[in-house]
Parts: sequence; C-alpha cells; structure tokens
Amino acid sequence: MSVNHPIAFLCRLLTTAAFCCLVALGVTLARSTPWDANLVYSLTIGLVSWFTVDLGRMALTRHSAIPWPRRPWGAVLIFAGTAMGFVSGSVVGHLYNGGALGDLAWLRGHEAVSTLVVTIAASASISFFFHSRGKARFLQARVAQVQRDAAEARLKLLETQLEPHMMFNTLANLRVLVATDPPRAQEMLDHFIAYLRATLGASRAALHPLADEFARLQDYLALMAVRMGPRLDYTLELPEALRNVPVPPLLLQPLVENAIRHGLEPQVQGGHIHVQAALLQGGTPAARVQLAVRDTGAGLRYTPPTGTAGTTTARFGLQQVRERLATLYGDAGTLELIAASAQGTACIITFPLKHHALDVPPSPDCRG
Repeated sequence: MSVNHPIAFLCRLLTTAAFCCLVALGVTLARSTPWDANLVYSLTIGLVSWFTVDLGRMALTRHSAIPWPRRPWGAVLIFAGTAMGFVSGSVVGHLYNGGALGDLAWLRGHEAVSTLVVTIAASASISFFFHSRGKARFLQARVAQVQRDAAEARLKLLETQLEPHMMFNTLANLRVLVATDPPRAQEMLDHFIAYLRATLGASRAALHPLADEFARLQDYLALMAVRMGPRLDYTLELPEALRNVPVPPLLLQPLVENAIRHGLEPQVQGGHIHVQAALLQGGTPAARVQLAVRDTGAGLRYTPPTGTAGTTTARFGLQQVRERLATLYGDAGTLELIAASAQGTACIITFPLKHHALDVPPSPDCRG
C-alpha cells in the first residue's frame, strides 16, 4: 500500500492521536495539572504539527518516486510543523482554560517554554518514527519489485534459450523428411510456419494463461503428427476452471518433446501422449495445480547412447523446466519423473495455485 493511500493516512492520524494522548498523560503525571487541559494542548499541537508535516511531504514529493523530501526540506517541514503546532496548541489551550485571546502574558511564562520543549521533542520523535517506518516499507517494496523484475527477466531468458532449441530439433526432422517424403515435408513446413507465427506473435510476457500453453501444445503436436503419422496419438485435457492460471510460456513443450523423442519414437508402433491439468485440494489455502504429461512409450528403461543428441536434449529440456519452476515458485514448484507400471513415463509438475487472473485474457482460438 502506498504511503499516500487514504488508509495509510488514517493510520498515521490515529497513531499521532494515540501518541498525543500518551504525552498528555505524561504531562499530567509530571505537573499534576488537569488531564483535559493537557489533552487539548497535546492533541492540538500534535495533530497540527503532523498535518503540516504530512501535507508538506506529499506536496514536495508528488512528482517523485521517493515518498519523503530530500534535505534540507525534511528539516524545514519539521520546523514549520513544530512552529504551527506550538502556536495553534498554545492558543487553543489558553482559550480552553478561560484565557483571553489578546492576553499574551502566557507566552512569557515558564509553562510556555516547557510546552515548546515538549513540542519540539514530540514533533521530532513522531516525525522520525513515521520517516523510519515509511522508508523501511518503501525499501521493502522496492526490493520486492527488483526481485520480481529479476525473476521475470530470468524466465524470459530461459524462454529465449528454449525456443531456438525446439526450432533446431524441428528443422532437423524436416531435413530428414525432405529426403524421404517431400509431400509430408511440405505439410510439416506449413504447420511449422503457422506455429512460429502464433508463437512469435504472442505476448513476450513472463507468464501467459494455461489455455494459451495448451493451444501451443496443440499446434506442436499437430506438427509432429504430420511427421509421425498414425504412430502419434494424443489428447489434451484442460478443465475450464484452470484456463486462466498463469504459467511460463513453453513450460510443457519440453516434456512433450521428450515424450515423443525418448518414448514414442524408439517404438515401431509409436504410442499415445496424454497432457492433463488438474486442481489438487481445490478451495483450500493449500490448493495446487498439477500438470501431467503421460506417454505409453519406451519408458525410463530406454536409454539413448551416452553423449548422443538425445541425452543432451532430455537433460536440457528437464533442466529448463526445473529452473523455470524454481525461479517462479521456489521449492513449492516441483517436477517428478515417474515410470508407469506397464509402460511409458509420466512427468508431473505441481505448483501453488495463483489466486488471480492475468490482465490479458486467453486468445479466442485457444484449445484445450
């Protein structure tokens, strides 16, 4: 919350009033003077001083990102607030005690000097308190913003590393098809161009709706289906309630690519890929989103020769997913590889449900 927010302003007002009550109580105990008169003095001096300093601060910093004035304006504001508070409080207190407005003899008395000393000490104390607390909150907000910016930059960097990786693999597949099956190569190239147009034309934000992620997977799997034909079968399952959940772009694509490359391709008959989103412990503070990529391929028992492009690709893709989860969710985001009881592999991603929608809604043509 901004320091200039009405609620923050009200909190400072109430804090100042409470501080004035404590000062009035201390003066009453020290001087054995009436509590009500001391309270009138204290509240008038304190509130006028605070109001002068706070309004002056807002006026001096309305065009600045830092919500407190730079030197020497801070000291000038405290001096002005102290003077305004002392004069106003002394006049109001004098009138409250039955004095005449034209009688200035009270200004030369011992009580006027002690009131001035108390006013200066109280104004300096409450100003330092508000300045220290406001500065600490401002710096905490700045640190949090820098951390968010760093995380977003990290996610964008990982995405820019991942996109060329996927493109190179697709181009390598195209190269094989050009020599063996030119018509299918042409069809695959058309799908690839459409996929690139949709991908590169999308927002470069660090997050996008899960519906957009599934739409990208649909395009990618359609592209791979041209190359593999009937050997590739797939289904995508996205509940309506999870369509707007924000995720990093291309979070699932490396897992689907690994399922094809290391699960289905080693088998003559190919296999099936099932991509599913589910909500765990929905409606509770511990609600989590689970994204699963399951295949009926060769499974974890299949190991490509060490040092081949296959092992490098798998390590790169899984490392990318883990790094992006860690950047966004810390230890709360996990990736598990599970061997199926019969055949195939399941890659399970879990992360906390974010209870907010993105500013940009899913594209109208998103499929799930």
